[in-house]
Amino acid sequence: MFLENELMYGVEFPMSDDAMSAEFVLPIGKAKIEKQGKDITLVAFSKVVATALDAAKALTSKGIDAEVINLRSLRPLDMAAITKSVMKTNHLVTVEQGWPHCGIGAEISATYHGK
Repeated sequence: MFLENELMYGVEFPMSDDAMSAEFVLPIGKAKIEKQGKDITLVAFSKVVATALDAAKALTSKGIDAEVINLRSLRPLDMAAITKSVMKTNHLVTVEQGWPHCGIGAEISATYHGK
């Protein structure tokens, strides 16, 4: 099942030549590092990836270097990418437009609870 945010229809963003190729296949279950950082990890998906990138830019003015992860798929969830980033930054913020419970942020938080 694929779900998409209809608010993204008509939104333009840069695409690499590889992504524009007819042979390009987006890897399911593989997150993408949209911005490298060392101080905090921001994890987002869909429309709020842009919000996370805006937040990372704003944090730069405060001397905070944020890493932004675009999940791209939620099931399977690329916990390895999140874990690798959090091991580097030691801080994690999930960004989404869903409910504060039973969402992806809650799932990620539950995974790290007690570690």
